Formats: sequence, structure tokens, C-alpha cells
Amino acid sequence: MKCSIAGAAGSLFAAVVLASAGNGVVLWDIQKRHVAQDPSKLQRRGSTYEEIISNEEARGGYFATCRLGTPSQSLTLQLDTGSSDIWVPDSSAAVCRETETDFGGCSLGTFNPNKSSTFDVVGPGEFDISYVDGSSSKGDYFTDDFEIGGATVQNMTMGLGITTDITYGLVGVGYAMNEAIVGNTQSTSSAYPNLPVNMMDEGLINTIAYSLWLNDLDSSAGNILFGGVDTEKYVGDLTSIKIYPTNKVFTSFLVAMTSLEASSPSGNDNLTSRAFPIPVVLDSGTTLSYLPTDLAKEVWKEVGAIYSQQFQLAVIPCDMANSKGYFTFGFAGPDGPRIKVRMDELVLDLTSGRPPTFKTGIYAGQDACEFGIQNFTSAPYLLGDTFLRSAYVVYDLVNNEIGIAQTDFNSTKSNIIAFASNGAQIPTATIAPNQNEATQRPSMTSPAYDASAGFTNGSATNNPAPGMPTALETSQIFVLGISTTFAMLGSGIFLGL
Repeated sequence: MKCSIAGAAGSLFAAVVLASAGNGVVLWDIQKRHVAQDPSKLQRRGSTYEEIISNEEARGGYFATCRLGTPSQSLTLQLDTGSSDIWVPDSSAAVCRETETDFGGCSLGTFNPNKSSTFDVVGPGEFDISYVDGSSSKGDYFTDDFEIGGATVQNMTMGLGITTDITYGLVGVGYAMNEAIVGNTQSTSSAYPNLPVNMMDEGLINTIAYSLWLNDLDSSAGNILFGGVDTEKYVGDLTSIKIYPTNKVFTSFLVAMTSLEASSPSGNDNLTSRAFPIPVVLDSGTTLSYLPTDLAKEVWKEVGAIYSQQFQLAVIPCDMANSKGYFTFGFAGPDGPRIKVRMDELVLDLTSGRPPTFKTGIYAGQDACEFGIQNFTSAPYLLGDTFLRSAYVVYDLVNNEIGIAQTDFNSTKSNIIAFASNGAQIPTATIAPNQNEATQRPSMTSPAYDASAGFTNGSATNNPAPGMPTALETSQIFVLGISTTFAMLGSGIFLGL
């Protein structure tokens, strides 16, 4: 799924750092840079590979620099666990010929098929993907060499964005059943081996699985590890939970969120929603997190966030990033894993320059930021990067399981364990007990908001009710809309399980 956020301070690009790992593992390191680097020196050590993905705050999401074609052409593409195709903007696309600015033109690179001797069109006019906000990309399916971390996947099927209004491409690593062509043809037989499948087929990894460690919002390092688990990148237990199918088909990383607790020095609150158990997709291609409206309003009230009708999102004073409060997300029933998310991971810049300020109201004169938890009106809901940075997540596409643990921010150690074979269980993980209870609806109670004062103490002077109208000084503000793909997903996901 692809989602953009409000502009942030500066562009961040990829560079390369080498690391060692065991056989059957491909590693992409995450690094943040304030200037563009040439990430072409990709190397291989045994069966271990790595490449860089960068936290591209100005565009939203995490980006990897890859190489396509013969001779190879370098492009920086968004890494997306919520979609399943690799697609790249064609150098002839009109949007790429526009004047390049921070948000205009294809400044992260384009692909010129005429310059690749290994380019081959295999589906003329069949690539067609669109998003909720109306953006889209259309063109051909083609095959060519695709290089990641020094390892080349030959004859990789990809989409070529010839008619597109999106200025960068994506590396989708989700289920093959979520490929754009499957949705367009409404036929599972249309699926082709996408990147994770091809990596296993070519012997680069032992099974179709990978681990994601985004690290914290301000960090300079993190990674996605194909085919293995790094036990030094999380603390506590790694717990395995079920991925749920939709209409008996696995298309997305859909899990059961079963609780949400607000905690601060002033107390704790168990937040409630009529949508519990909540079907949520763990999606690196979505920058924010989107919860049911009733639950999102309770969260906003706890932290003092205000929903702005003007900008159609919840905003919060920027200094709330210093709050001592945090939220604990629970999964797979009362005995399942729990992940804590601190406030410094939930307060994001709204602008690429000077932040806007609250012009009137209780926060008058304070800088305004975007809050990392927003509302959505229907299932499935999304836990994007504002959640995923706090979680170490293993995506097992063969056993249809997610391994999840509390991330170890800024860990400098590494202990990589490869999956032993195709279909092997997640290394070091234990299965969450009593997952049958995950689909039970809890009783509805109203939170006391005991934690509220502790969230705002020392950060904001008061705690207004959600929805309080407030004017913002809007000079230099830039807000982008959400755009996501919901292929074959719907409501009622947990009914009858």
C-alpha cells in the first residue's frame, strides 16, 4: 500500500554499508542521509546480500536504491510490504519530464527500456494499478534483470509506468495474490513469481519470508532481512501470530489487534472500540497508522490531539514528542504479544520548512505537528510506519504467520539466523497461545482518561476535547492525502473463524 505524509525536513537518500550474515539471507540496510549518495556499490558475501533503504520523510515511507537492466540503471524505489509488484516510472512519462523540485519530476530516477539489452515486454498494456486518492500508474509488464544488494534476479517481472501521476516506483514484497494483475483479471492464475518468490526460486533465500527493523524516527540505521531473523534487533520474546485470509485467500498481512492501552505517569486506560477485534494490516508502505474512528478519538483525547477540519487530520503540538506517555498495542488475544509505542514516534513534522503554528485556541502560538494515529471509517485498518518502527516484524509468507517483538532501537549488534528450509518455522519464535480468543469481542467500557494528564504534563498546558476547532497559521504547510490499495480486502474479516 502506498501512502504519502505531510512534508518533512529535507530529502533523505540511500548509501551503502556492508555487513556479514549467514547463508540463505539477503539484507538491505536502512540509512538516512541528508544528501543524495550513489548507492551503486552493491556487494555479495556468500549467500548474504544487503542494500540500503532510506527513511524518505519528505515523500513518506522507506526507499531502496536498486538497479535494473543491462547495463544497469539506478532507481530509488519505495519498499512496500502492502503491495506485491515492482514497478518503475518510464523515462518518457509526462510526470517525469516536469521541472524537478522536492515533490515534482521523477527525482528518484526513471527507467529507459531502450537502453537495456535484456528488456522484454511480456504483458503489453496489462500493468494497471490505482490508489484511493485517484493516483495511478499504467503501462506494460516487462521482464529484466533486477539487482538487490549485489544479487541479481534475472527475468524479474515488473510494471513499467508509462502513464502515471506518481513520481517514483515501488518494490512490493507482499503476497503474489495481491499483484495488480490478479485484481484486474480477477483470476489467481494471473499471478507471477514476484520478488520474494523469485529470491527463493533462485536460491538466494531458503523460504519466502523476511524481517523488518525500521528503527526509530531519528535513527540512521535499520534493515529488511530476507530469509532470516536477527535476534539482536528486538528485546523480549519473538511471538508468532496468525495472518488471516480474506475470502480464503491470503492477500495481505492481516492480523487481529485485540487491545490498546494508554499509559502515562498519571495512570492507565484500556481503550475500547466497537470494532474489536480489529483487522489491521502491517504495512510499511503507509506512513501513518489508521484506526477505527471511535478508537482514534479516544487516543486523541488522551494526548490532546485536535482533529482539524481544515486539513482533514489530527494535529498536535510538536513538543508533545517529549511526552512520557505511550500506547501498548495487543494482538492475538489476551495472551498474545504487546508492543509499546512512545510519543516520540507518533509526532511528525507537517512541513518541509518552518512548522505552522496554532493561530487561535488553547495551543495558540505553539508549533503544530501531524499526529501518527489517524482515523479510518472501515476495515481493514492500517498499522504503518508510526507503529512498525517500534516493532520487529517477521513476515512468513509460507506458513502465513507474523513474528513480532518489541524493537531494540539503535542496536549495534547482529545475530542473524536463517530459516532452515522452505516452510520452516520462524527461528526463535514461540506461538501465541489461545489465539482462538482473538476473535472474541470484548465488553464495551468507557475509559476514565486517567492517563491523559500524564501525557500532556510538561509538554502541553491543557488537554482539550477531541474535535475542538483551532486555526493554524498555514504558511509553508504542505499536506498530501492518503493513497492505499485494498485489493480483495473487506469488512467482517474475523466473523465465523
